[in-house]
Amino acid sequence: MSYLREKIPTEYDGRKIRDFLKEKLNLSTRLIRGAALDKRIKVNGAAVKMNFILKENDNIEIKVSKDESQNIKPEKINLDIVYEDEDILVLNKKPFMVVHPTKSHQSGTLANGVLYYFNETNQNCIVRLVSRLDMNTSGLIVIAKNQYAHMALSNEMQSSDSFQKRYLAIVHGNLKEREGTIDLPIYRPQVESIKRVVDDRGQRSITHYKVVDRFKDADLVECLLETGRTHQIRVHLSHLGHPIFGDSLYGQEDSEYILRQALHAYGLDFKSPRIKNTLSLRADLPEDMKKLIEVLKKK
Repeated sequence: MSYLREKIPTEYDGRKIRDFLKEKLNLSTRLIRGAALDKRIKVNGAAVKMNFILKENDNIEIKVSKDESQNIKPEKINLDIVYEDEDILVLNKKPFMVVHPTKSHQSGTLANGVLYYFNETNQNCIVRLVSRLDMNTSGLIVIAKNQYAHMALSNEMQSSDSFQKRYLAIVHGNLKEREGTIDLPIYRPQVESIKRVVDDRGQRSITHYKVVDRFKDADLVECLLETGRTHQIRVHLSHLGHPIFGDSLYGQEDSEYILRQALHAYGLDFKSPRIKNTLSLRADLPEDMKKLIEVLKKK
């Protein structure tokens, strides 16, 4: 079972519990309403309504876990677990794996494997994705184990620069500047197409980049996302004239070198939902990108 426990400070003496939950704990109205209806919010051991008046030093306990189900078939899949606590699971996704079931990918997805893992370890959780990656992009993905963790991390990702997503990409050619910022809007010109373009009609998109290693007519580039648009890194680097190796959508196929876009979500920095300590998680480059680098070094 997963609980939030708090002692009421002086400034909330005489105020409604709803105010404390919203202002102090930053809980959403939806979470509060659901927990209250399920009698998962207690003061000094007794379930209360949301107009309950608090007293200093009252003890609040909120059960954030609840019985849930999901229409995903559990499948035993080897998972690379980078970090886990009572609120989150962070995985290093291998290339060519779909994150969540779709009409064309009903099984073999990361979510199928995660649900099996939750069942196997007696964790009553569903798969709540905090972040996503394209099928052919490898790297770190965060999964929340409860509604509270999902809400807290989603808010942090939207409204704070403390949630940092770092990628490594291998691109064609040598960038003119070894580091800089790409601040160009990204637009989807056709609804039926997945391809995006740089266009003034699009949403503002910001990518900070730095060349980590330089080869003959290729660079290993670190990208730090300030915004999180679909295909953002791929669109921005291609627009600069440096498409990612293997990116057939925004560049060209490079099947003699690599069978997918050479893009890896290697780093995540964020605050844990409950304790608020900073987590700095890293995932090593996958073998196909390491082999590509060795080929480029020999040129």
